[in-house]
Amino acid sequence: MNKDIEISAGILSGGRSTRMGKNKALIRINNERMIDTLYREFSSFARVIISSNEKGIYEDIGPDIVYDENRDIGPIEGIRRILCESETEFVFICAADMPFVTADMARYLAGYISSDHDCYVFYGEDHIEPLCAIYSKAVLPVIEELIASGRYRLKDILDRVRTKYVSLEYTCFDKRAVKNINTREELINICKPFVFCVSGYSDSGKTGLIVKLINEFIDNGYKVSVLKHDGCDKFRDEPGSDTDMYTKAGALCSAIYSDSGYMMHVRGRRESDELLSITGRIDPSPDYVIIEGLKDSSYPKIEIPDKDHPPGFIKNRETVICTVTDTDPRNADKPLFKRN
Repeated sequence: MNKDIEISAGILSGGRSTRMGKNKALIRINNERMIDTLYREFSSFARVIISSNEKGIYEDIGPDIVYDENRDIGPIEGIRRILCESETEFVFICAADMPFVTADMARYLAGYISSDHDCYVFYGEDHIEPLCAIYSKAVLPVIEELIASGRYRLKDILDRVRTKYVSLEYTCFDKRAVKNINTREELINICKPFVFCVSGYSDSGKTGLIVKLINEFIDNGYKVSVLKHDGCDKFRDEPGSDTDMYTKAGALCSAIYSDSGYMMHVRGRRESDELLSITGRIDPSPDYVIIEGLKDSSYPKIEIPDKDHPPGFIKNRETVICTVTDTDPRNADKPLFKRN
């Protein structure tokens, strides 16, 4: 990108999400809302502006939010409002349901900025991507004219102004980055592996339930990995084993393997998100990753109460999928299941 050219980023979040049935911008992927992922991704730009058709949804993210003045005409209004608000001449525009768009893609596209064009648009597989594009404020008069005449297609903007089309085919960028997530089926495919916790205190039966879940998933044709959170901070090697001796000697990493599997120990604290990134990349990749523990995390979780900790011991109730107990479920506020 030309160092003398500063660009902003605009995120369109005003869609109705009728096919998804809920606000897509607030759906979590990899334990983060899609809108937060994009806002963080472009945080190094001159400014990140969110367009919305409803107040009171995104104010927790940042102050730079604009609202539709022309209602129910689609993304053309969001682009207009963002360009009007932007202090930079050029703005990279994407949709809130495109969580894999990157700042590097915007920077690459900005490398084409010159006095010869007003818009810079990616295309791939014979499709142009007007919501993965850089728009100049110079296109505002055209946008306003189109809206006044009742023409809301984004392609009409590109046809009316000087547009540079940039192919994705010969770049290093993932082609899925320009895809919108519109349906539950698309969300399911893009979110794998699914991650959830089985949470409870010691001797509450977490391990037994996880074994049953593994068997159930496998019987239904799914692949499963398990990540155990152990608060004791101790390795489980047998005393005197090779890996135990290597670790005690100070090795940064030690591993042992056979024809059927392997075990690796790496020194240093690791957060669950980092371990999940490794767990989810094994080949073949799992459909589900079950975490034992992490009751205070923001991951979805199954709550297992015991006699000393009744249903409701997990403070963030929004993260609880269901409660599993064979005892009297007094005051349970989530769907209930027996252990079997």
